[in-house]
Amino acid sequence: MRLTIVIPIFNEEKTLEAIATRVFAACGDFAEVIFVDDGSKDRSLEIARSLARPQDTVLTKENGGKGSAVRMGYAHAKGTYVIVQDADLEYSPEEIPGLLSYAEEHHLEALFGSRRLKKQKQFVHLLFFLGGSVLTYICNLLYGTKLTDQPTCYKMVRGDILKTIPLQENDFRFDPELTCMLARRGVRILEQPISYHPRSLQEGKKICWKDWFKWVWVFLKLRFVPKKAFSVS
Repeated sequence: MRLTIVIPIFNEEKTLEAIATRVFAACGDFAEVIFVDDGSKDRSLEIARSLARPQDTVLTKENGGKGSAVRMGYAHAKGTYVIVQDADLEYSPEEIPGLLSYAEEHHLEALFGSRRLKKQKQFVHLLFFLGGSVLTYICNLLYGTKLTDQPTCYKMVRGDILKTIPLQENDFRFDPELTCMLARRGVRILEQPISYHPRSLQEGKKICWKDWFKWVWVFLKLRFVPKKAFSVS
């Protein structure tokens, strides 16, 4: 299996079928999909089960946050590379094959899709854009990375490396945690431009200003943790 696509789900019945159909159309020949329902109260789990193909997996758990859902998906991944696809329509799965080909061709350990490297609408709310830009700056300052879009959803990581990283965060903090641990492990992270279709809070965007401060805390905390803590013993 060349790729595992983890789709964390929490009350996404309005968009789940559309995004899954696009994922299958773009990546169906070379990827497995792991749907992880994080205690949805709507029909998300039912929809995921109806859509899953024989090579796919549908997991369900009590609500514990996006990070806990992603980590569950990572644990079941069989692909050489692993990427997360949000169940909304902000990111275009049609671009995943290009990211995978680039990672394979250059034998990369990690490849991030950057929204900032493409001229397009970057935000609905300016504060989200500014907040993400500051987070990227802090990450680069503390970890010596050269990223343009640290908070991107599209973080493609080689599966064997991913399984040796002791991720612990249950909410949105899993995202900076992954970046920090890769950087502290000496994994080189490259970027490629991707499309982005930002949605508003009214359309279901779940991250909020409180998560920004939690994100910064992860950057600061993991910068000073002993390096040996970033590998599974």
